[in-house]
Amino acid sequence: MVLPIRDLQLFGEGANWRLWELLGAHVTADGVRFAVWAPNARAVSVVGDWNQSSGGDALQLEGASGVWAGVSAQARPGERYRFAITSASGDELLKADPMARQAELAPSNASVIIGESDYRWSDGDWMRTRRNDAGAALRIYEVHLGSWRSGVTNYRDLGNELAEHVSALGFTHVELLPVAEHPFAGSWGYQVTGYYAPTARYGTPDELRAMIDVLHARGIGVIIDWVPAHFPKDNWALARFDGIPLYEHPDPQRGDHPDWGTYVFDFGRAEVRNFLVANALYWLHEFHIDGLRVDAVTSMLHLDYSREPGEWTPNRDGGHENLEAMAFVHELNTLVGQQAPTAMMIAEESTAWPMVSHPIEQGGLGFTHKWNLGWMNDTLEYFHRGSGRRPLHHHELTFGLTYVFHERFVLPLSHDEVVHGKSSLLAKMPGEEAQRFANLRALYAWMWALPGAPLLFMGAELAPYEEWNESIALPWGLLEYAFHRGVRDLLVALNRVAAEWPALYERDHEYTSFEWLDADDAEGCTYAFLRWGARGGAAIACVANFSHTPHAGYRVGLPWAGRWQTLLNSDSSAFAGSGDGPDAALPATDHQMWQRQPASALFDLPAFTVVLLGSVRPP
Repeated sequence: MVLPIRDLQLFGEGANWRLWELLGAHVTADGVRFAVWAPNARAVSVVGDWNQSSGGDALQLEGASGVWAGVSAQARPGERYRFAITSASGDELLKADPMARQAELAPSNASVIIGESDYRWSDGDWMRTRRNDAGAALRIYEVHLGSWRSGVTNYRDLGNELAEHVSALGFTHVELLPVAEHPFAGSWGYQVTGYYAPTARYGTPDELRAMIDVLHARGIGVIIDWVPAHFPKDNWALARFDGIPLYEHPDPQRGDHPDWGTYVFDFGRAEVRNFLVANALYWLHEFHIDGLRVDAVTSMLHLDYSREPGEWTPNRDGGHENLEAMAFVHELNTLVGQQAPTAMMIAEESTAWPMVSHPIEQGGLGFTHKWNLGWMNDTLEYFHRGSGRRPLHHHELTFGLTYVFHERFVLPLSHDEVVHGKSSLLAKMPGEEAQRFANLRALYAWMWALPGAPLLFMGAELAPYEEWNESIALPWGLLEYAFHRGVRDLLVALNRVAAEWPALYERDHEYTSFEWLDADDAEGCTYAFLRWGARGGAAIACVANFSHTPHAGYRVGLPWAGRWQTLLNSDSSAFAGSGDGPDAALPATDHQMWQRQPASALFDLPAFTVVLLGSVRPP
């Protein structure tokens, strides 16, 4: 036996949580040890740069584990390799290593031998003090590394420039589109072939570690998108790995994804669950990732996802829930909670599935956060409408507040909303140029004022006219123009206000942190609400006018009299707006009740504007 028997037993039970140390290629004193799971194979050998002329080095089956292993004395780090598999039917297959920790640069697809990392982390303080609890600040800048900035194409340089840029903007975290190896750049990383290999497009695994270290040094957390729902059908990768379905479910009704032309993992198979759970732990342990945004959770949980009647089979209870996927999610979030208790687990779940971000012991799925895709759809629909049509759709913006405290939400305006013909956020806004920019600024300010963590895709600070194209860099030259620069400056101001006034986030999970002042002025397209800080010691009033008509002498109800500070006016001249709106300080008087509050303040509210007022309760 080449491999420890107990480690093989744990893998067979689906409980080897450091699977990357057992399988794959590992440099030893005797050469390189190779191990691969291929239980249906008749024979397996490893073929690499060192032995191609001889036809490869044969591996031996390790008992009844389904794992083949052996040591190649001539193999060296940096050399390429593949597994040559003879299937039970006699077919000869040539496969990349599912557990490879480095791969060739696409479009080449061999695996690469890599030694154990000796990277010396310098983020100990960050790792000890990071938080994922309900009161932690979370403002996310989503990034596609390949198109963020022209000429910055390696992890080290990306880390330095990202840290500088994101710090200047004031975001707390970056979220990277998947960095696991993928053959097709146009998939943006969502069709993974190398789950344990950071993509070679931007450098080595240690260079990725260096990038994350730099971001942590600047106080910026790192989230990565992670794709356990499905994988592509490339014949050199996971698909039909040993000649028949292995990683994918054998039933086409459950193993074929109708939308994406991919295979769906067999969540009921212990070794497959182990492969995925260990992969999540691998990114968290080996790369100090602060959170995983789990892609396509909805497609995992529903047997009838994108399937018509007759194209899916109910579960044993007659329902449409994928019970095996639910068990996998429970196991995943339980293990992450035990081994990386301060890491975030964020679900992209687009339905009303209950208690996604609630503890498993309370009947939930165990994620720490959920993307609020319903809010995203309702909000963009509203803002896309001309102001004359908005009164008829007034409650598209209030509906999300009826369920906002059911989950711990992230409010995403992500890459998915600015690509494939959907247009840029600026292009979605109605009106002539100045009105479009005013609407966009108002959208961002509204988003920051609401309960839930804001997420913006890179380039949102530039307000581009064109939708995102992954093959070209962002149009940074737009910052030469006042309107575009104003959007950037607004985001800086919003993040500064959020950092200085925790009432905007510290009680996002509590329904008593939010109070409507006026939710029903459909004709005026105005909204007003309060955000309450801890113990009611501070309050922020958000007042929004989404009509094309300024409201002179607008009165807002406030919880106490005295001086209220204008924290932000999205139509300020500092953001290339009109410059109209409230003064820097407003006196609130208590001569009459207004909007159920004992005090009120009066100011002019410009068109397409959000104003934030703040005050600390007087002693």
